[in-house]
Amino acid sequence: MKFLHAADIHLDSPLKGLASNDRIPGDITRHCTRRAFSNLIDLAIAEDVAFLIIAGDLYDGDWRDYSTGLFFIREMHRLARPCFLIRGNHDARSLITRNLTLPDNVREFSSRAAQTIHLPEHRVALHGRSFPDRTVPEDLSVAYPDRVPDCLNIGLLHTSAEDPAGEHDTYAPCRIEGLIAKGYDYWALGHIHQRATLHPGEPWIVFPGNLQGRHAHEPGGKGATLVTVRDGAIVGVEHRDLDVLRWAAVDVDLTDTETMAEVAAKLRFELEAATRQADGRPLIVRVTLTGATACHGALAADPHAIDAETRAAAAGISGMLHVEKLRLRTTPPPRLAYQDDDLAVLRRTFLDALDDPDIARRLLAEFAALDGLVPAADRNRARPPLDADQLRALAGDAWAVIETRLAEDATKGAI
Repeated sequence: MKFLHAADIHLDSPLKGLASNDRIPGDITRHCTRRAFSNLIDLAIAEDVAFLIIAGDLYDGDWRDYSTGLFFIREMHRLARPCFLIRGNHDARSLITRNLTLPDNVREFSSRAAQTIHLPEHRVALHGRSFPDRTVPEDLSVAYPDRVPDCLNIGLLHTSAEDPAGEHDTYAPCRIEGLIAKGYDYWALGHIHQRATLHPGEPWIVFPGNLQGRHAHEPGGKGATLVTVRDGAIVGVEHRDLDVLRWAAVDVDLTDTETMAEVAAKLRFELEAATRQADGRPLIVRVTLTGATACHGALAADPHAIDAETRAAAAGISGMLHVEKLRLRTTPPPRLAYQDDDLAVLRRTFLDALDDPDIARRLLAEFAALDGLVPAADRNRARPPLDADQLRALAGDAWAVIETRLAEDATKGAI
């Protein structure tokens, strides 16, 4: 016997950060969560699983219209085998105002109290409880029913668990020791979008992760967990990728690069490496340029140019590689010491001037006036400094741009 464990499907949730990005074709991003869910059903049928578990957040919130519910019902008819689900913080009972009658093969756990559903033909007992409201501060697992003897016992729980890093909102927190003490064979968890096995066997305690990455902070393969049971015992737990597009964070270290040609070469190398990790899927990348480089001034002086260069490199690598955003985090190369030459004197004069309150005040006023001339659609790219501290924080980049321009003029024989 096999069963499939999924969670955090967020059906019909839009991809985040792409609303104003017209460079990524709509046919790549459209209906991603639906297509990933269809992949889940395809896998359930291909593996001939006995049942499907959805451990919360099937939906991302209240439906915009009934098409979301109709899609789920069609897929459940196609599944043609039992599906057991609990509600999580995004699709809690109090949040969903639209409803449709569920097919006979779908069983939803109560939000009023934990309950047990028996599958005598498979000698399985499933225990679970849905979220009644979005906020659930208590440990729901404490009130879960006792283990049913002579059955494979599976707990369905939407929870932030212990989450020691504090990376997720806290919902129905629980401790691993408490879950183990229940005596179940498998805990099907949901809520944490990063795949994780909290306890590898006796019992298995598993977050399958979400089914489809929806933004740059959900990189890598996404999918569900396929569990194999033999003679009443779990003998296999494996992840299966089901996502239809991938996200990746691409960091390009430009340390010691001297020319823009070197920058372009490193950029292409890292983008090609990221593409190989996408398993043939469309890939959306957030690129960050880092490191101390002699090209810092040139990059800071014309960020639009390196942005276009990055997108051109992506287009040359694959038609399925797309850049969501480029971030500049480079710095000028460290100097051993500034000598008492004209350039060093000019640099000290430039930086010292920012300590003059009158100069800082005039500069801030000029920045504010310039900001009023920037089209509203472009204002999210960079905000002007609001005080002297923010002004000084820009000084390093500003000087790097000046030094780059001076070097260019010197090369042309202007000075």
